[in-house]
Amino acid sequence: MLANPSFHGRPLQYVPTVRNELCRPYACPLQLHSRSYQFLASSLGDKRKRIRRRSISRIFKTQFSVRASAEPQDLSVLAVGSAGVQASPFSVRIPVGDRHITVETGLIGRQASGAVTVTDGETIIYTTVCLADVPSEPSDFFPLSVHYQERFSAAGRTSGGFFKREGRTKDHEVLICRLIDRPLRPTMLKGFYHETQVLSWVLSYDGLHPPDALAVTAAGIAMALSEVPSSEVIAGVRIGLIGDKFIVNPTIQEMENSKLDLLLAGTNNAILMIEGYCDFLPEDKLLEAVEVGQDAVRGICKEVEALVQKCGKPKMLDAIKLPPKELYKLVEEISGNELVEVLQIKNKIPRRKALSSLEENVISILSEKGYISTMEAFGSTETLPDLLEEDEDEEVVVDGEVDEGDVHIKPVARKTVPLLFSEVDVKLVFKEVTSKLLRKRIVERGKRSDGRTPQEIRVIDARCGLLPRAHGSALFTRGETQSLAVVTLGDKQMAQKIDNLVDDDEYKRFYLQYSFPPSCVGEAGRVGAPSRREIGHGMLAERALGPILPPEDDFPYTVRVESTITESNGSSSMASVCGGCLALQDAGVPVKCSIAGIAMGMVLDTKEFGGDGTPLILSDILGSEDASGDMDFKVGGITLPIMKQALLQAKDGRKHILAEMSKCSPPPSRKLSKHAPLIHVMKVKPEKINLIIGSGGKKVKSIIEETGVEAIDTQDDGVVKITAKDLSSLEKSKAIISSLTMVPVVGDIYRNCEIKSIAPYGVFVEIAPGREGLCHISELSANWLAKAEDAFKVGDHLDVKLIEINDKGQLRLSRRALLPDPEPEKQSTKPRNASLSNDNVVSPKASDKGKPKKAVTVSNDGSASKSAESLKDKTVTMKLSSPGKEAAKRLVSPEKDGPDKPQMKKSGGNISSKSGNAVVNGEAKVV
Repeated sequence: MLANPSFHGRPLQYVPTVRNELCRPYACPLQLHSRSYQFLASSLGDKRKRIRRRSISRIFKTQFSVRASAEPQDLSVLAVGSAGVQASPFSVRIPVGDRHITVETGLIGRQASGAVTVTDGETIIYTTVCLADVPSEPSDFFPLSVHYQERFSAAGRTSGGFFKREGRTKDHEVLICRLIDRPLRPTMLKGFYHETQVLSWVLSYDGLHPPDALAVTAAGIAMALSEVPSSEVIAGVRIGLIGDKFIVNPTIQEMENSKLDLLLAGTNNAILMIEGYCDFLPEDKLLEAVEVGQDAVRGICKEVEALVQKCGKPKMLDAIKLPPKELYKLVEEISGNELVEVLQIKNKIPRRKALSSLEENVISILSEKGYISTMEAFGSTETLPDLLEEDEDEEVVVDGEVDEGDVHIKPVARKTVPLLFSEVDVKLVFKEVTSKLLRKRIVERGKRSDGRTPQEIRVIDARCGLLPRAHGSALFTRGETQSLAVVTLGDKQMAQKIDNLVDDDEYKRFYLQYSFPPSCVGEAGRVGAPSRREIGHGMLAERALGPILPPEDDFPYTVRVESTITESNGSSSMASVCGGCLALQDAGVPVKCSIAGIAMGMVLDTKEFGGDGTPLILSDILGSEDASGDMDFKVGGITLPIMKQALLQAKDGRKHILAEMSKCSPPPSRKLSKHAPLIHVMKVKPEKINLIIGSGGKKVKSIIEETGVEAIDTQDDGVVKITAKDLSSLEKSKAIISSLTMVPVVGDIYRNCEIKSIAPYGVFVEIAPGREGLCHISELSANWLAKAEDAFKVGDHLDVKLIEINDKGQLRLSRRALLPDPEPEKQSTKPRNASLSNDNVVSPKASDKGKPKKAVTVSNDGSASKSAESLKDKTVTMKLSSPGKEAAKRLVSPEKDGPDKPQMKKSGGNISSKSGNAVVNGEAKVV
């Protein structure tokens, strides 16, 4: 595409970059044959009537986006080809683990530089790669942007929010964007400044095959097929561990039983990115998983390389622009020993200011010597008179009538300026020279910028309980990196709802939120929504702390950890892990153990700086070491031996950090804060949940208002969680819910129960809120009553005992069962519930028929015999000392007493039995 002139006064520039042709990175005049002009003009249709003679650039902008070529015939061929010739679809099946993935190109997205669909089962990822027609300003990073989106229609549903259209990128989509970006960026060649965009969509999701690892592979394939110059093909896989077997790209169901969730991306011979979490696996097991993943990635890359040979586009290698080699020598000569001295400054802010001052000094010296142009122009200094001339009779388009795509250009004549280097090139070279000297000093002297050895950890200080009203807090400081971690405890209402494609309406009971304000690095900058970096670092710390949390059954709280970076000089995410662990302990969370995190770095090519060639691993890296390329493993790949060495050195570093964390002063309280809410968990029968909720939630709302608790959460499985600020309100709500959902048991005693209504045959007593039982008139008093209202009225309170539950669930209560036995002289002459038969044995009630009984028969001589029946009802038949007289007494066990207590005649003397049973004052007792 023809470049537009800058709005900042920059001259017009043309950079020819032709797809499917070798591009030429230098600027050149545009030459067109008349046939090309006629073709382009004829494509405008009716717009030719409004155009007499426009500039060639405006004609290009009207309908076509064509890259200029130095050969005139190429342009017309390209225009015809782009309009009418399309590549035929091509697909290939690639084995991955125990199944295949299908890669197809040439069917969808044919105007993109690279476009593929990758299918695993019924999960389909569509990914495109496009790049800008003209390069952007040179910078110290590759201008790559990645966007990943999960369409809810892929699973046959829509978003749970009010707006059903997918909108702002969700956190888990941001994390997958980072997974795609991280392995792609190291493979991009330096000096390529065309802005590149990777777009990825989930078009179909089967609920079985996760899309994230598939999206990494799709992006790697699309980039390999495009014109973007990259060094190698990349692919990504997920590794799970089920039992002792490693699974490549496990399904969602398989991952539920996996001890490992490792996502790995790499090339044919090296590892570029590893991310995931595990359940306390040793380093050797993790290395074995990495090896399995590397083998799977290698197999995919080989197949993709064959696909690129058939369908790939030529790479734009000629578009790469690197600073001249002469500039490196000039910068090194000017900075000289002063740069070495600046790198030895231990503190970050003074060192950064000194480096910035030195950089400006280098630019000033080069400008004074005439090596740097003050104009931001690149390329040819020739003007294009044919394009800059305006025809007198050219039609002027009035504002408001401009067709979409028309661009009005005000030409600016170029000035012939002797140009050697640009200021941007000087800054790029200065940074590379600084990184080179930093590496050299570490390799040659074994000392880093702050004076530490490669394995040495910075000074650590930790303290807890800084914030009195927070449920838990900790300040963790490691050198010039500091994290303020705060823990908040709450109920399920505080849980984070996740509305995404993979996990439908999932609730997270633990989450960590990381923030990196500009003040932590001594700068003034943007403050707003969390950046992709903040989301990624927060998830990294969250996954580290998750395995040490107790299960929900043991600790029913929702846990939120906030990590605010108050100072930063490298390893801020790992400081969040350490500070978060201490804050959890300070909040009284019963964590399984203490954990620590450490960031590792590396100097890869030590032979360049006088070393023996062995990679040098650095523990607890600084910010300057992080930014220096391969210091934070930002290189073209890590081999397994290097990974093993780094893991073992990191283990030693973690042990040291844990020892320092144990010296925390003041130490974590390890008990629940008085400001934290109280949560009581109850278990009721699932069918009783509706009694707690009530119609439209009225009952649960009334309980909350009456007792003052914060929330009552009910679950379908019968679990009830009560959240309260104080113990008294918690006990009140607990008592009400217990009464509502209680399961009455025969023999239970209920105290101070209110009479709700009176009937001719008895009274109805409320034993619990909303639960009443009948106390028959015969069970109201030990004496005979003609009418219940003679002795009781509505509103009276009395103690009752549950003596029967019929088939309909109705309760039969007794007051008489709790009254003491009356004196013989006060006994009624009309006993109601006991009748003596001819043989003086009391027959059981009708309701007791069929129940197993165990009888104890006591003879005149005191001997006793027992039947082998059940002990639920104990019927005692006694032959008293008076000949011919027999009486019976029903005794019920304390937990399930029967309703009947018939009066018995007093007989003199005590009869003891050999078995331990006795008759005392005429009343049988079973010992």
